[in-house]
Amino acid sequence: MGRKEHTLVTMLLMEHFSKLVDMWVPESILQYTAYLHATPGQFLVALALVLLGMSVNWLMRRPLLRWLKGYFYRHRREILYRLLFKRLDKLLRPLRLLLILFFFKKAVEIFFVTEWLDTLFFSLYWLFFFWWVYEIVKFLLYMILSVKIAKQRAARAELFSLFLNITRVFIAFLFVVLLLSHLGVDLTALITSLGIGGAIIGLSAKDTLTNFFDSIRLVSEDAFRQGDWIQTGEVEGFVTEMGLTSTKIRTFDNALVTVPNSLLANSYVRNWSRRMVGRRIKFHLRLKLSTDTKEIDRVVYEIYEMLHRHPDIVNKNKLRYLKHMYRTYENGLFNLEDKYGVRRTLLVYLDEIGDYSMNILVYAFSISVNWEEWLRVKQDVLKRILKIVEESRLELAVPRQEILLENRAEDGTRGA
Repeated sequence: MGRKEHTLVTMLLMEHFSKLVDMWVPESILQYTAYLHATPGQFLVALALVLLGMSVNWLMRRPLLRWLKGYFYRHRREILYRLLFKRLDKLLRPLRLLLILFFFKKAVEIFFVTEWLDTLFFSLYWLFFFWWVYEIVKFLLYMILSVKIAKQRAARAELFSLFLNITRVFIAFLFVVLLLSHLGVDLTALITSLGIGGAIIGLSAKDTLTNFFDSIRLVSEDAFRQGDWIQTGEVEGFVTEMGLTSTKIRTFDNALVTVPNSLLANSYVRNWSRRMVGRRIKFHLRLKLSTDTKEIDRVVYEIYEMLHRHPDIVNKNKLRYLKHMYRTYENGLFNLEDKYGVRRTLLVYLDEIGDYSMNILVYAFSISVNWEEWLRVKQDVLKRILKIVEESRLELAVPRQEILLENRAEDGTRGA
């Protein structure tokens, strides 16, 4: 049975029911209702439809929602039920509105049917339907994301956000096309007539289109991900959201900066989060000038050994799990340490002799890349180095200036 036949059957049933009601209504009451251009049976049918819509809404909002949430909560160990428990209300809301709109439309059509009213209900029908489709797509994406996180796989949140944004734009485009088609607009003629106008709109929206394609480029190149600490130009902070045309960055002073994607795609982006192991600790230890080379060698050796044995400093022995990677990719086209951000260089050397000090270069990497943990490790390393210097015959150097005063014999002859 088609849509028109179903509508016709429904109208016939409602008309038949209203006539049955009118048969039981006295003639005096029928005379009063004649001024309203409706019979008591029609009023009763309309009221029944409205009450039925309200009842369905109440059933879906209260008993059905409560029962389904209780069922999903009892099976919350599974990811599907846990996610359904959280998003059930959002999935049912557009469906409830669709059913309410259906009963309300049937009640209104009893009294009058106009073209503008038909267009209004048509628009609302498709609006709620596309809203429901969007919530289903969002649920499926969240489901995929949750499964990846549960299996400890890399999940790119910005890719899901980009897909959701594209889905939203596509649904809006379909809605406009359906509405114009319902209004009787010839879409082919409309597209043809938009030749010059479309070119003008395209030129005015050039930057928007550029930012859109650059967002796809950034996602495909995997330059950064949501939550990464990046630095570009004058902006530095954590990526909070990657949209269709711009990226939002939360700076360290807690300001939210919106950067166009074209700017990020066409300039350097320093990603500080792409480090698996190793955050650099580099400084010069300045000691007083001395010719005691044996003591210098001893201090350099003790600092190196201290760093080599330090539990939080990287060395080759602490990264044995990388040997399997080396065997697998020993003939590869890239260096794994550079690709995944692993640094384990450890250097301690007498680097230079300055004007007032001899400078020992200390160059190492902490295992943790976390900033607070890195500060703790660096502080501990500095304290241990100070202890080594204290127990040696060398001393820390500080810049010093000497002022020499020269006494000159006064000239006995003075001017008058």
